[in-house]
Amino acid sequence: MSTAKKRNIKIEPFKHRIDMDSKHADKTWKILADAIHEIYNQNASGLSFEELYRNAYNMVLHKYGDKLYSGLMTTMTVHLKDIAKAVDGAQGSLFLEELNRKWADHNKALQMIRDILMYMDRTYVTNARKTPVYELGLNLWRDYIIHAPKIKDRLQGTLLELVRCERTGEVINRGLMRNIIKMFTELGSSVYQDDFEKPFLDEASNFYTIESQQFIECSDCGDYLKKAERRLNEETERVSHYLDAKSEAKITNVVEKEMIDNHMQRLVHMENSGLVSMLVDDRFDDLRRMYSLFHRVPTGLTTIQDVMTSHLREIGKQLVTDPERLKDPVDFVQHLLDAKDKYANIISMSFNNDKTFLNALNSSFEYFINLNPRSPEFISLFVDDKLRKGLKVVNEDDVEAVLEKVMVLFRYLQEKDVFEKYYKQHLAKRLLSGKTVSDDAERSLIVRLKTECGYQFTSKLEGMFTDMKTSLDTLHGFNSMLGASGDANEGPTLAVQVLTTGSWPTQAGARCNLPREILAVCDKFKAYYLSTHSGRRLTWQTNMGTADLKAIFAKGQKHELNVSTYQMCVLMLFNSADCLSYNEIAEATDIPSSDLKRCLQSLACVKGRNVLSKEPMCKEINEEDNFYFNEKFSCKFYKVKIGTVVAHRESEPEKQETRQKVEEDRKPQIEAAIVRIMKARRILDHNNIVAEVTKQLQARFLPNPAVIKRRIESLIEREFLERDKIDRKLYKYLA
Repeated sequence: MSTAKKRNIKIEPFKHRIDMDSKHADKTWKILADAIHEIYNQNASGLSFEELYRNAYNMVLHKYGDKLYSGLMTTMTVHLKDIAKAVDGAQGSLFLEELNRKWADHNKALQMIRDILMYMDRTYVTNARKTPVYELGLNLWRDYIIHAPKIKDRLQGTLLELVRCERTGEVINRGLMRNIIKMFTELGSSVYQDDFEKPFLDEASNFYTIESQQFIECSDCGDYLKKAERRLNEETERVSHYLDAKSEAKITNVVEKEMIDNHMQRLVHMENSGLVSMLVDDRFDDLRRMYSLFHRVPTGLTTIQDVMTSHLREIGKQLVTDPERLKDPVDFVQHLLDAKDKYANIISMSFNNDKTFLNALNSSFEYFINLNPRSPEFISLFVDDKLRKGLKVVNEDDVEAVLEKVMVLFRYLQEKDVFEKYYKQHLAKRLLSGKTVSDDAERSLIVRLKTECGYQFTSKLEGMFTDMKTSLDTLHGFNSMLGASGDANEGPTLAVQVLTTGSWPTQAGARCNLPREILAVCDKFKAYYLSTHSGRRLTWQTNMGTADLKAIFAKGQKHELNVSTYQMCVLMLFNSADCLSYNEIAEATDIPSSDLKRCLQSLACVKGRNVLSKEPMCKEINEEDNFYFNEKFSCKFYKVKIGTVVAHRESEPEKQETRQKVEEDRKPQIEAAIVRIMKARRILDHNNIVAEVTKQLQARFLPNPAVIKRRIESLIEREFLERDKIDRKLYKYLA
């Protein structure tokens, strides 16, 4: 079987060969020129575009492209000059309408001409590096219409006047404006920018300079910001309707500069309506608007932040130094928490939760809270008030919320160890009196403190809870022993908590002469405890105890009085005496003077709880006073709690004593930090030691450089460190 060879057949179009001389070229161009005239005169319906295309094709093919191109330019120029006269002759509002109509006609004509001369565009124009037909038509329109001497300034002025009218509230033909602006952009970005955008921006700058100055003279800050916001929105809307999208950033920059940047300082400091007034009155909408607008300019947020910080520090300083506020520690801390909530809420709702503003808030609170050296004590007293079980019923969720807020204030404290000292005292009183809201709430705060400051900070606090649990087991064993010996019903009942020295804020000098009846049962417990725990020593902390006494008043009225140990010692003296002087009570009980005065004040001077009466009758306790058992005392309740008059704040001597204890506790911590640093570095100069010690200890307290220097001297004396023989400020670690 044979196979035939496959043949490739190519079919070429029929070539109608025409020889073209110059006369024929002139004739052909005359046909094309007439067609272009008809197109511009809108009589193109009778034209044969195929024939016209072939004529143009033949001219280019026979090297008459230059004649065709130059003839096109001449013909279009003639028509454009006529169009310029027609546009210039249009009066008033018809000017833009005529220009828009002629532009649409020109565009339509260009598209037809471009189709006819497509072959010229592809070959001659490319080879001769000429401007393409459509682009040529745009350039000629620019030169003979837009840049015509009689049209250029008139067009620019008309457009700017329409924008000005719209800014003043008049309604304009936005569709017409959009078409004219689109014409500029189609003619090229440089035409749009030079012939419209630049004068538009200059005009806007002048307009808003004048308007902002006029408006700021007669408006408050809030109204001015609303006006600025409205103007920005208007300009953005204007861009979306008829301007080039790239103009949005430029025009908004103009408005921002003229209406916001140039008046920022005046706005934030406006009396009765500026930033401070907005902050004080919680004007969230105005603050949100100010933040949003000032965010647009380079130093806007810094300006707001500086004024807010200055205001915060000023009100905070007044708050922590106001003598009236300092009278009530709980109210003092509550005002701090309220202020913190207020400004945190403002930052959240109006300042977009901006971190720089949150940092400014925190730094301001840290600044003024530490202006008052009693802030740690007051915060601890506030916690004591919230965690102490009283008449008020406290929801557990509310307690958790309060503790979380307190921890925020705690973080601001530079002397966290001072807070620890007071907190330990107040916690001890709550635990020993059984007046804590709940162990869970107490432990929740301790967990928070441990997370914040580490295990060492809370180890003693946790030891207090351990002692309370162990004491229950010990007391259970003691009561079992009394029951077995038959002494359970003899004498008073004793409940004891055994506290570990070092974990509890016990007073080494706490003294009191206990009544004979109490001493007997105390001795029994002591004997029991020491028999089960050899090598230990018990010291009675009478300042921390409570007692329940049964008392009989006039007409046989009976009450059970819940009192402190000191109050019990005083009251039991009246079993054998009707009248006792202050000095007699002091000698019989041996209670420290300050404690005794508070004890007697609560027994004799508190209305409704005055189981004693005194002469002379006044609120103060003096050494010349005499005290009597108040037989007329009555109360509708059988059980009566006689609270001790609490020293909400320490007296000056007590404050000095606490401060001294804190300073003593700091010494070994500073020395330990110095040794740690020197052991790692071996050799270090004085300034670097101070800097590193401060860095290590700042989580608990800010050590005084003078104290650090004294501790270094102490370590040198004990031969932990030595000075360099040449440079006295250089220290060496002695291994």
